[in-house]
Amino acid sequence: MSAPPAIAVSQLRKLYGEKAAVDGLTLAVPRGCFFGFLGPNGAGKTTTIRMLLGLLTPSEGAIEVLGRPMPEEALEIKRRLGVVPEESVLFDRLTGAEYLEFAGRMYGLARGVAAARARELLGLFELGAQPKKLIADYSKGMRKRLSMAAALIHRPELFLLDEPFEGVDAVGARMMKDLLLDQVRQGATVFLTSHVLEVVERLCDRVAIIDRGRLVLEGATAELRSGAETLEDVFVRLVGGERAIERLDWLR
Repeated sequence: MSAPPAIAVSQLRKLYGEKAAVDGLTLAVPRGCFFGFLGPNGAGKTTTIRMLLGLLTPSEGAIEVLGRPMPEEALEIKRRLGVVPEESVLFDRLTGAEYLEFAGRMYGLARGVAAARARELLGLFELGAQPKKLIADYSKGMRKRLSMAAALIHRPELFLLDEPFEGVDAVGARMMKDLLLDQVRQGATVFLTSHVLEVVERLCDRVAIIDRGRLVLEGATAELRSGAETLEDVFVRLVGGERAIERLDWLR
């Protein structure tokens, strides 16, 4: 018997008053897949991720993560997730090592294992040169690196990543991408949102595009393009290509 999808949502809706941030989304993400979840600003991507994490309650619909229902088995699901939110929510008065050890302990690692993995991850992400530096003094890119390190420390089955490369320099972003690709090769699943479509096109096996909370396209990345089209061309055609581009006389 084949394993259930890493993520399965059915007729998912989230209402704020009468406005639907997510409107009838049905989607299945296969296990062992690098999956891109795309949409313009305000399309409902972050709202969807927050529902997958159990941080928001759906107005309607059903969610299963790693074959378990959310929110009924939220605690067991969260033990098996690695999360990098769009806005890094970190404990600013801790050092990077202290934060990673704390994250490892929260995921059930023994104290010695958490400390050893924290040291190794700080070295890997080039955050160990100033061990006493507080997270409050980290740059945005350093905070993203630390968030990724915390997401990796317990070797999760599923990564939920909301703009994980934003603010990270080219060397750090390349290292993070290579790490994620290696995790997928080992059987993990990555669910990624990013506005940098060239990155999505290079990394992702499958892609879904949503607009105004509704799914407009889903499939294998290579099959979604037509002829010489790039993923960016497809995206713009679907969610913004018909909008007139006005020229300003003073820019001509």
